[in-house]
Amino acid sequence: MSASTTFQLPIVGMTCASCAGRVERALAKVGGAEGVSVNLATEQARVQAPAGSLPALIDAVQTAGYQVPVRTLELQIGGMTCASCAGRVERALNKVQGVRQVSVNLANERAHIELIASLADAQLVDAVSKAGYSANLPHADNDDAAHAQRRLRNERLAVFTAVLLALPLVLPMLLQPLGVHWMLPAWAQFALATPVQFVLGARFYVAAWKAVRAGAGNMDLLVALGTSAGYGLSLYQWATADAGMQPHLYFEASAVVIALVLLGKYLESRAKRQTASAIRALEALRPERAVRLVEGREETVAIGQLRLDDHVLVKPGERFPVDGEVLEGHSHADEALISGESLPVPKQPGDRVTGGAINGEGRLIVRTQALGAESVLARIIRLVEDAQAAKAPIQKLVDRVSQVFVPAVLVLALLTLLGWWLSGAALDVALINAVAVLVIACPCALGLATPAAIMAGTGVAARHGILIKDADALERAHAVDRVVFDKTGTLTSGTPRIVHSRAAHGDLDDALRLAGALQRGSEHPLAKAVLEQCREQGLDVPPVTDSQSLTGRGIAGRVEGRELALGNRRLLDETGLGADPLAGDAHTWEAEGRTLSWLIERGPAPRLLALFAFGDSLKPGARQAIQALHARGIGSHLLTGDNRGSAQAVAQALGIDDMHAEVLPSDKAAHVARLKADGIVAMVGDGINDAPALAAADIGIAMGGGTDVAMQAAGITLMRGDPRLVPAALEISRKTYAKIRQNLFWAFIYNLIGIPLAALGYLNPVLAGAAMALSSVSVVGNALWLNTWRPVELPSEHPR
Repeated sequence: MSASTTFQLPIVGMTCASCAGRVERALAKVGGAEGVSVNLATEQARVQAPAGSLPALIDAVQTAGYQVPVRTLELQIGGMTCASCAGRVERALNKVQGVRQVSVNLANERAHIELIASLADAQLVDAVSKAGYSANLPHADNDDAAHAQRRLRNERLAVFTAVLLALPLVLPMLLQPLGVHWMLPAWAQFALATPVQFVLGARFYVAAWKAVRAGAGNMDLLVALGTSAGYGLSLYQWATADAGMQPHLYFEASAVVIALVLLGKYLESRAKRQTASAIRALEALRPERAVRLVEGREETVAIGQLRLDDHVLVKPGERFPVDGEVLEGHSHADEALISGESLPVPKQPGDRVTGGAINGEGRLIVRTQALGAESVLARIIRLVEDAQAAKAPIQKLVDRVSQVFVPAVLVLALLTLLGWWLSGAALDVALINAVAVLVIACPCALGLATPAAIMAGTGVAARHGILIKDADALERAHAVDRVVFDKTGTLTSGTPRIVHSRAAHGDLDDALRLAGALQRGSEHPLAKAVLEQCREQGLDVPPVTDSQSLTGRGIAGRVEGRELALGNRRLLDETGLGADPLAGDAHTWEAEGRTLSWLIERGPAPRLLALFAFGDSLKPGARQAIQALHARGIGSHLLTGDNRGSAQAVAQALGIDDMHAEVLPSDKAAHVARLKADGIVAMVGDGINDAPALAAADIGIAMGGGTDVAMQAAGITLMRGDPRLVPAALEISRKTYAKIRQNLFWAFIYNLIGIPLAALGYLNPVLAGAAMALSSVSVVGNALWLNTWRPVELPSEHPR
């Protein structure tokens, strides 16, 4: 049974004694909870419950209708060298009362902590220190970068010095196959090996001592024990050798092992730094200063001094310092690093701009609409950081293995020593084989296998406009076998346009020109669609006079001396005209769910001129996205609240496998749940009404430009509203998960093969040290191959 702990919970929302009673009763229902008392005056609840009950207690308070304030904190952890280190830090932080959840990432050396808001940071730092590691709040970005550069320089210097000192020790071994038999005197070997062992190798002794003091083991303990055994055996052989005899020494083994491990750690640090390149690239987009306009004057200020609704001047070639709306000027914006959009995006008054994008050729004045943590760039960075800090479910297996890995290796090394010695081998042979077991065992590769792949995969995805919210979504997305799409705003643009048109008499372009004249100055969506079509076809729209709105029917006016009207079927019927010769077209287009507008010439001899059918246009790339999914064996479904005719037209145009129309928002989640019974389902949407379905799916994918609610409910967010990013998101998920499996396979196989070979005497400590150093580097290097990923270029198409 778990040890009991007394929890102090701050409660928000209590207003009276009955509130306190309700909270008290809710907490008392949690399994194992006792001694519950709630103080209304201090807004605190005190409860005694089993350790690890905090999440259940918080959920109980929330179910009762109140809140326990929680916050997230990130700590930079120093001194971790392997998976067992990360596990020990995690367990130490989880023991702190008030910590709800902890995830420690070995690859970026950070701990992501969810905790009660009232818990002091110092308690967490102290817990990490007692576990034998250091903890600090992350510095400013430039401080972190400078610290990382200094550490790499120090590691590089240590490697160079270790190799320089170890090379003369190993040189006789390298010359022996060439027939050169030469050996350094014992005192020279001692002089070269000692600084490597106790100066350059001091880090292993310090970390090993901290681990032992905390009652655990890590990679440093294995290296320290193994090299110390080899060094100590050499001293013993030297001290007991007969006068004038050259003793058999192992100084070179200990020195070379330390040099190789230092080289491996240096290469590993460099590789791990590359896995975090996406975050650094995004952070580098933040300008430090901006030009603010105050009563016509330009003043350069720090970004932190800007306020909402400030007017900011952005010159050509500069980065936008804020999210905002263009007030003056015309230009293009390069948003490639933010949304993955490779082509410059035109900007004019009324358009939104994103902080961090690069202004093109024009001078723009922008009104500030979002600052700091609320900006798009800050939210992107938060999403990527959260995803990289999270653990994939498969990592739980690694965590369990890492807890017993070092103790198991120590036992195997001892058995190797005893086995060889008892079988009649010399003590030095038995000891060297045991040292090889200690040195070749590598928990680092296991610890880096998953986080390195996740950091690389989420990073490269972010560079192409795909934000993966958590590692769980990343792991599940590779197995998706059906994708459900919302229609409006997801596969279609969400704005009406003319999709069909037919002239009853004369030229269609002339009819469109006349319809455009009637719609001049109107803000109605259908009017904008007519004028947009005229603009695309380069038609000259004449002026209109005597314009008047016909309530519930359409619009009328005089164009080029002709009395014209444009409106719905009711207007046609009032005029007394029949639908012929366009009745067949009207019936077909109405069955597709299109909105019809009839162009009529009024007067003594009224006549029908043309018919226009309006519909939501398909997004460019929608058909290619569906085809790409089908090529991978993934089924497609359309789920929409629109009428059946409109939905059927979209489904047929795109080749979608299954369609459900006129579905209420509340029923979308139920449809998704039914599909989940037969496979792994991804839901793609962009609106508030899609949020329940996004949450119900195995993987929710929110389209860029959608609502914050949809993005919050989704596991993956696409920064551009391009349907082709859907198969791309599933593809990078598949590749990342493949890298995780490859890394774990090689990490496990490496240890399963390497340790027995060392125990059987087939590997000497030098080869074992080289193999151990190579294992960690190969795992991170394999993950870095993900940086070469690019979404498959699917050809674009013209919208329908």
